[in-house]
Amino acid sequence: MHQATTAPTVSYYDYIIVGGGTAGCPLAATLSQNFSVLLLERGGSPYGDTNITDLAAFGAALSDLSPTSPSQRFVSEDGVVSARARVLGGGSCLNAGFYSRAGHDYVRLAGWDARLVNESYEWVEKVVAFQPPLKQWQTAVRDGLVEAGIQPYNGFTYNHLYGTKVGGTIFDQNGHRHTAADLLRYAKPSGLTVFLRAPVHQILFTSRGSTKPKAHGVIFVDANGLSHRAYLNRGSSNEVIVSSGALGSPQILMFSGIGPKEQLKAHNITVVLDQPMVGLEMSDNPMNAVFVPSPQPVEVSLIEVVGITHNGTYIEAASGENFAGGARTQDYGMFSPRIGQLSTVPPKQRTQKAIDKAVEDMKALPQSAFVGGFILEKIMGPLSTGHLELTTHNPNENPSVTFNYFKDPRDLQRCVDGIKIIENVIESNAFSSFRFDSLSITTLLNMTANSPVNLLPKHANASRSLEQFCMDTVMTIWHFHGGCVVARVVDRDYKVIGIDSLRVIDGSTFRNSPGTNPQATVMMLGRYMGVKMMRQRHATNGPE
Repeated sequence: MHQATTAPTVSYYDYIIVGGGTAGCPLAATLSQNFSVLLLERGGSPYGDTNITDLAAFGAALSDLSPTSPSQRFVSEDGVVSARARVLGGGSCLNAGFYSRAGHDYVRLAGWDARLVNESYEWVEKVVAFQPPLKQWQTAVRDGLVEAGIQPYNGFTYNHLYGTKVGGTIFDQNGHRHTAADLLRYAKPSGLTVFLRAPVHQILFTSRGSTKPKAHGVIFVDANGLSHRAYLNRGSSNEVIVSSGALGSPQILMFSGIGPKEQLKAHNITVVLDQPMVGLEMSDNPMNAVFVPSPQPVEVSLIEVVGITHNGTYIEAASGENFAGGARTQDYGMFSPRIGQLSTVPPKQRTQKAIDKAVEDMKALPQSAFVGGFILEKIMGPLSTGHLELTTHNPNENPSVTFNYFKDPRDLQRCVDGIKIIENVIESNAFSSFRFDSLSITTLLNMTANSPVNLLPKHANASRSLEQFCMDTVMTIWHFHGGCVVARVVDRDYKVIGIDSLRVIDGSTFRNSPGTNPQATVMMLGRYMGVKMMRQRHATNGPE
């Protein structure tokens, strides 16, 4: 790894990958075996940062608002406060660590080679996936799910199977996180160059010798504001690959002149290809949770168990006094206003001051309010979609994005179904030692809806309507996707339609979020496409 300030003014490579995240790292590691690869990451290194590596510090990176933070806060136009990664390893450096594969139907509908998919998952798992040490509280959630009818119990497995299971985690037995950046250990060192703090401002195109615009390089800017140009070596198989995530990939395509022409012209961007689908079909899976105070201490845990239902909702859980914040601060960890979980904050209230007030309000709560856990549900899909638009020409600044949570009434119904399952888990015999008999489900729902975990307008009795509870307490689970969707912006080989030598390989190409949690599949896709591209290239050109 090198800082971009050390980069040559002009350089040449076989592949240029824009974004060293969950897909970009395994892709770069794979292609480097046979070719010269440049990996450009706008953030810094995850190594040596205990806020990233230690499970006990979960939430600290998300609550860091400094310019060099591995997490960059953004607020959707719906008002839900969220975060995007700005670090080598991408979202795998910030998330709650759950590792679970996509289902067979997802693989089939994507048109992927099932054998290569399986081999690619296994390649990832050798480095980053572990079996979690299931303790009492997560065991009670697991058994409660089975008791509530989410059956069969499938034990520990990475596979996506209906019923209840223990999934994988990227936290090892010592509570240390392993990220997509760790997959770079597979790289051939002589074949890979990694520049950090290297945001790409533009993809460069040429029309020479081609009927279509052809990507042939990029411009990136270092921390001192100096521009650098990286070009592709001669050869028809060399490519620029964008792996900048659901916000970054459509954004960089638009900066480079690929997108809706009216929007590009409004920002004085020369139109290379009028592509109205760039930035459309943006989705974020809504998350809703119920907080359950416990009469006894519980372990600190992130996501370890999942109930995969037939009605389009996934049930997961997180626990522990202070939710992995330790004794340093009274907080709600994964559900803390400190990390921006403020749900649909009215536009004029989207301020750091409002967040600080919510954090301050927590100090008035009794210590018992921080002992227990959250049981959450996430909507499959989702069916509701939105759009993304440029705000500036700066890749370090966020585009404007609207997700339209619960716009499709079927998503709202799925949330209601999920909350009902959570109620059954809470009332199960298996979970009885971790709840107060005196607190009814109605009380728990109202406690959750009225706690300072978000800044939503409060309804007098949110539990009267589960639909209202879902809309009032909606949060992100950071699984946003879309913007460069397959068959709209890219083809099934992830090549940008209408452009030569340019692909997008990351979650921006997904129409639906894969599995219960997407990181396993995004890492798999990076490896999968790297192998597939090398095979295609060998078949076309022979040994190079």
